[in-house]
Amino acid sequence: MDLEKHPQNPPVATPAATGAPVGGGEGLRASDADRDRVADTLRDALAEGRLDADEHAERVESVYRAKTMGELDLLVKDLPVAGARRTPAPSAARAPEQWDGPVGPADNLVAVFSSTTRKGRWRVGARSNAFALFGSVEIDLTEALFGQRLTVINATSLFGSVEITVPENVSLRGSGTGVFGNFEVKTSEGADPEAPVVVVNGYAVFGSIEAKPKRGKLVADLSNRLRKHLGH
Repeated sequence: MDLEKHPQNPPVATPAATGAPVGGGEGLRASDADRDRVADTLRDALAEGRLDADEHAERVESVYRAKTMGELDLLVKDLPVAGARRTPAPSAARAPEQWDGPVGPADNLVAVFSSTTRKGRWRVGARSNAFALFGSVEIDLTEALFGQRLTVINATSLFGSVEITVPENVSLRGSGTGVFGNFEVKTSEGADPEAPVVVVNGYAVFGSIEAKPKRGKLVADLSNRLRKHLGH
């Protein structure tokens, strides 16, 4: 073989050979942890006013339908990068009374041809996912301890029901859709500007999702109760 007429090209490094993800990682399958991380970013964007309730609900619904990292990246491309939260200026630093606690995994309540209830004295996480399929989920927050300012509940009901009850001095907001079903959130604003905020996002198909405050049930001395619970 005449090497001068047939020069050999150097081998080209492929993504598999270098260990780099194919397509920049966009085609990689997303994990539950990836979805939770993006949901955290969307929750922060809602709290900061970067997204309104309708935009937040639409994007959160897409988060839990996403299959790849590329689909997740599209949902937060116009928001601050997850994991790179800015340190607030001293004048804007959050006071302990705003009850920001550590963000943990989502609390999942599932009822398939059954019923699931969460009530009594328990600490509410930053977010919960409720799913009812020919079943019922009841979430009673009237005696719960809020460990953060914003609590997001993503509810899905298929031929079932999800019922959420909050204390009457907690701000309640919601956004959702009912398809041959019912989505109803009786919005309310707590008199205390530092009161916890519960946001209910829902999607009901031949089912119902209802959230409302319970008269006579109050979360009293919120900040002191939290500090005592945390041992401060």
